[in-house]
Amino acid sequence: MEYDNNNSGVLFKNDKKETDKHPDYKGNVEVDHVAYWLAAWIKEGKSGKFMSLSLTPKDAKPAESEQPAVEDDDNIPF
Repeated sequence: MEYDNNNSGVLFKNDKKETDKHPDYKGNVEVDHVAYWLAAWIKEGKSGKFMSLSLTPKDAKPAESEQPAVEDDDNIPF
């Protein structure tokens, strides 16, 4: 019988963090049989330290800023 990962996930310390925008921990999670990338940042609040989380679908398209620029031939004047 194969292990069911549904509604569970894992986080690992991000050893490649270079800036504060990079997550402190990275991993993945599966919710309702949909796979997501999971990122976590350790932050400080009024009540002490907490983790801020972000989920991104694994099959999501890259953000517009991450997509390569494509020239539109219709805008070339010649």
